Amino acid sequence: MANTKAKELEGYVGFANLPNQVYRRSVKRGFEFTLMVVGESGLGKSTLINSLFLTDIYNDKEYPGPSLRVKKTVSVETSKVLIKEGGVQLQLTIVDTPGFGDAVDNSNCWQPVIDYIDTKFEDYLNAESRVNRRTMPDNRVHSCLYFIAPTGHGLKPLDIEFMKRLHEKVNIIPLISKADTLTPDECKQFKQQIMKDIHDNKIRIYEFPEMEEDDEVKENNSKNSPQAASFKDRVPFAVVGSNTILEVNGRKVRGRHYPWGIVEVENLEHSDFVTLRNLILRTHMQDLKDVTNNVHYENYRCRKLTQVTAGDNKPTRANKKDDKAHSSRVSTKNPMAQFEEERREHEMKMKKMEAEMEQVFEMKVKEKRHKLKESEGELQKRYEQMKKSLELQQKELEEKRLQFEREKQGFEEIQKQKEEELRKRVDNAKTLDYNKKGKEKKKASLF
Repeated sequence: MANTKAKELEGYVGFANLPNQVYRRSVKRGFEFTLMVVGESGLGKSTLINSLFLTDIYNDKEYPGPSLRVKKTVSVETSKVLIKEGGVQLQLTIVDTPGFGDAVDNSNCWQPVIDYIDTKFEDYLNAESRVNRRTMPDNRVHSCLYFIAPTGHGLKPLDIEFMKRLHEKVNIIPLISKADTLTPDECKQFKQQIMKDIHDNKIRIYEFPEMEEDDEVKENNSKNSPQAASFKDRVPFAVVGSNTILEVNGRKVRGRHYPWGIVEVENLEHSDFVTLRNLILRTHMQDLKDVTNNVHYENYRCRKLTQVTAGDNKPTRANKKDDKAHSSRVSTKNPMAQFEEERREHEMKMKKMEAEMEQVFEMKVKEKRHKLKESEGELQKRYEQMKKSLELQQKELEEKRLQFEREKQGFEEIQKQKEEELRKRVDNAKTLDYNKKGKEKKKASLF
């Protein structure tokens, strides 16, 4: 079969149209691409993304400037946008890491990024393991643009440590941001120093392979011959981003206006922006996805399945020694026996958890009963106190009522005595008056 020679057909059969079928189906389904941007605040990440795709993926209202969004801790934020070009749809996902490198202590600031990448690998692995695999969205990170501050002194320890931690998980493309702050000689020396630091620390960045170019790409590269001749020599790419449209010699360009002149974003003499855009979007986007799927994802999948087969379900950072230990354990242990052992361990764990939950439930019930008894005792005490106070009030009221009755009786007796005395005085007065009148009548009769 290896020596089988291709036979030329005498006529047209039709399978030569297969690429067109694949093309139509791919265009109809659309494409997905996830791009991660990592770097300190204020290095122009959002501006460069807007310049790359010629659209406002980040606007000023939804995405304020770095001075308004500096965070104390590193977080991972995603922005999805559906863009169209020539009838081709691209579901673009931009993964940003606000807060990276902005703290005083940047220890383990790369961990949220690693966790995010591993989570997307895990989601894709779970989707592959399902019964229905028709819809498998690819949210894996296909490329990571790492922004380096234009210091001119090589990589910082944070840059080296971050790339060493992630170069086996994602395609890292280093960029020198705001390259218009460096002179051409400074930029060239800075690139050489960065590549020396990468080589000395054995960091594996993404290497753009030589690819066959179609007619459109050849035409674009013929216009930009320096980029076609030595695009590998431009790594790391010194880029400049801008959302401002300026008019230079009657043509409109994206650029930055300075007192000493204008920096054009798409001018190869000013920055490597065009080279970066052509390599990522026009020629090597599919290669970035293939390397992610065939290298980084397969390495993660192999480690994960090895851990599951070996009975180690805890996620660990396996080194070479761990890989050898796992391989030896896999080769000497029966998978079915291992599965049965894991099932028994799982049942034991479930029983233990059930016993612990029952114990906790009983403790909570006891605590609740104790609290209810305490509240019942307090209510009883309050009831007794209120009952005593009511009895005292009733006694006081009864005493006051009796005292009032006694005072009333004494008052009535006094009133009766006063009325009797008054009646006697009136009677006496009437008697005296009658006697006086009788004496006067007698005198009158005598005279």
